[in-house]
Amino acid sequence: MAGDPRTRLFYETQAARYAAEGSARPHPALAGFLARLAPGAHILELGCGAGTDAAAILAAGFGLDPTDGSAALVRIASERLGRPARLLQFDALEANAAYDAVWANASLLHVPRPELPDILARIRRALRPGGLMFASFKTGDAEGADALGRYFNQPDPAWLLAACGPGWELVALTLRRGGGFGGVPTQWLALTLRRRQPVTGPRPERR
Repeated sequence: MAGDPRTRLFYETQAARYAAEGSARPHPALAGFLARLAPGAHILELGCGAGTDAAAILAAGFGLDPTDGSAALVRIASERLGRPARLLQFDALEANAAYDAVWANASLLHVPRPELPDILARIRRALRPGGLMFASFKTGDAEGADALGRYFNQPDPAWLLAACGPGWELVALTLRRGGGFGGVPTQWLALTLRRRQPVTGPRPERR
């Protein structure tokens, strides 16, 4: 979760409701994402929420560092998983080449647009070369708050790809109709990126 105070307040005060009304099934793209990874790969989850996707990742045999920006949701996820999730704000991510993958389902969509390039750069740095990131966003024409006061950056594909900056390889970008919290119909943008491998080649001959 990013720095918008109203968004943080919503998830702290409405965590139990959010967990109860959220989907009981993992994100539809999760199985395909995990299939791209080596067995036992180490995954950082940004925005684990109530732990639905985290439970599926662990059940599939992967290593997982589940995190969320809401202390209330961290407590709910920890209870569900039977192991600790941890509190982490996106701008506090300082890991360097520590993870094989990052799963950020419906979490980076709360990062204010001016801050998103920095957060994506932090995620890229946290990945090992060749590591994968999945992130999903509500897409639209302009950033703003919903009826519950939560901020959404609502990027279109072109804006989002530009915000990603260098160092990434595009693996997949999809648009789908779906739901949101409270049953609101939503157009979702899902992005899978790979951290580029360093360019290697023969050393130039000395003359």
